[in-house]
Amino acid sequence: MTDTIFAISSGAPPAAIGIIRISGPLAGSVLEHLSGRDFEPRRASLTTLKNSRGLPLDSALVLWFPGPETATGEDLVELHCHGGRAVLSAVCEALAALRGLRAAEAGEFTRRAFANGRIDLAEAEGLGDLLSAETELQRAAAMQMAGGIFSAQVDEWRSEVLRLSAQVEAALDFSDEDDVSELPPQFAQGLIALSTQLEDWCSRPRVEKLGEGFRVVLAGPPNSGKSTLFNALIESEAAITSDIAGTTRDVIERNVAIESIPFSFVDTAGLHDGSGDQIERIGIERAQVELARADLVLWLGPEGRGPDDAWEIAARADADDFTPKSKAQFAVSASTGVGVQELKLALVEKGRDAMPRPGEAALNARQHALLSDALDALLGAQKVSDPLLCGEELRRARAAFDRLIGKATTEDMLDALFGRFCIGK
Repeated sequence: MTDTIFAISSGAPPAAIGIIRISGPLAGSVLEHLSGRDFEPRRASLTTLKNSRGLPLDSALVLWFPGPETATGEDLVELHCHGGRAVLSAVCEALAALRGLRAAEAGEFTRRAFANGRIDLAEAEGLGDLLSAETELQRAAAMQMAGGIFSAQVDEWRSEVLRLSAQVEAALDFSDEDDVSELPPQFAQGLIALSTQLEDWCSRPRVEKLGEGFRVVLAGPPNSGKSTLFNALIESEAAITSDIAGTTRDVIERNVAIESIPFSFVDTAGLHDGSGDQIERIGIERAQVELARADLVLWLGPEGRGPDDAWEIAARADADDFTPKSKAQFAVSASTGVGVQELKLALVEKGRDAMPRPGEAALNARQHALLSDALDALLGAQKVSDPLLCGEELRRARAAFDRLIGKATTEDMLDALFGRFCIGK
């Protein structure tokens, strides 16, 4: 963290503007070297940047931010240059030639912000999710996490655990050597209230679902209309369709967003018994695996023969040999479009219920596991009567909260996290 680093932070050129960030103890002297003058902090100024031989590189708008009240927690400079490749390359070459400067690694600016206490680990994870967001739901959830909503909540929980721990310590301090004082009634009430809050958070849909999409598997026997409906749902001819049974022999998966809800639609091989074709048998086995993974199965086979909780779909409603279903959720014809739009709207409602609510922070797998650990410790504290054992369970909960926001973590985990970021972020 003692090095001074630089990188293009505005994306790949060419562009109207290209921003180069410089962070570290030499940032201020580097700006003076490039421009030959001083600058008022936190005020945009126009200047000519020159290399070490005094040759002009570009006319740029520059910003000087003395640390520690900066994005990275250290001295920081931004050079707003013209966004052509040659301009940015020339400025970066001039920076690389200066002693004590080096090009930044992926995510290094954000990692310095974390190391210097400008953001915590949960906020850094939210920022990473924001950079990779592809749908409105992903953006909204990531904004909540990056904005510190969850971090503030963890601080409240941690403060409450500290308050409860103080009551345990008081009971131990004022007890006789052979007679430990009982904890007050409000202690148990506080434990229950805190556990209830954590249970609510742990039951929420996870953020990974926003990236994976709501997984909808189309299943049924051969030639039941799965591939035709699959193409209609994704609005693309991804699957080959024909009147020949067994055309689909493998899993076909496509990710689409319908009304901002991400879906993963999966077309599968026709399910039936007694196939002598080895490749077809493999396709059926893979279809069975997909049925187990599905968030929802659209069953196009004989009524009542599909998985539990599957939606009964009466497909090929336009066909002469159409067989209606008495309990079909939808009768559709992918060829004519009958019922397809109604099915899509129902899928959107189903998928929306499985996703984090707009504007609500959502936990990733790491955060969910640690919050579950904290909840387990609080539930354990409710089951013991010995204040010593109760205090140990509360210590476990505090440790989980510390790991949630990065007060206790490992370098390997940090390397994996910040390695997701682009260079210059």
